[in-house]
Amino acid sequence: MERKLFCELGPWAYRISVEKMCLLRRWRNAKEHVRFAKNRREEKLPVVIYRHNSLIRRRLGNVDMRLQENKAVNLSLAAPKIIGIVIHPGETFSFWELVGRTSAKKGYQEGLTIAKGRTKSGIGGGMCQMTNLIHWMVLHSPLTITEHHHHDQMDLFPDFGRQIPFGTRHVYCI
Repeated sequence: MERKLFCELGPWAYRISVEKMCLLRRWRNAKEHVRFAKNRREEKLPVVIYRHNSLIRRRLGNVDMRLQENKAVNLSLAAPKIIGIVIHPGETFSFWELVGRTSAKKGYQEGLTIAKGRTKSGIGGGMCQMTNLIHWMVLHSPLTITEHHHHDQMDLFPDFGRQIPFGTRHVYCI
């Protein structure tokens, strides 16, 4: 019998594990004096390094389209928190530092999530599409990626004529 991780013992254990990892991250960032990019600029910059569009709603086999609609809502809540952010030398861009936790209280809805190689729904699902797009755009810039995490080896869009490589998503710092 395969040994279970603490976070797999139940929803309460998973929550404790998440809180522990968030606390460890905050402690490490404080210890390393990480300066996060927070300054905004309303007017557009004069040079465009890279531009890309990504479909928000996609038909994914038997996945409920409600999750795609909810993803659109979730992305519309997160987008204003990152639009206009200027990354100065020595600063770190962190999607999750700017957006914060996704919760129903903040208006986030159930969207498609991937964990342990399986799809399911969860509050705030769909953020990976935005972080994937940001990561892809950063790859076309002179910025340095210092951290990024892959999906759980699951490709939801294998036959969609992908332009953004699978697995270039989620949390990263510059």
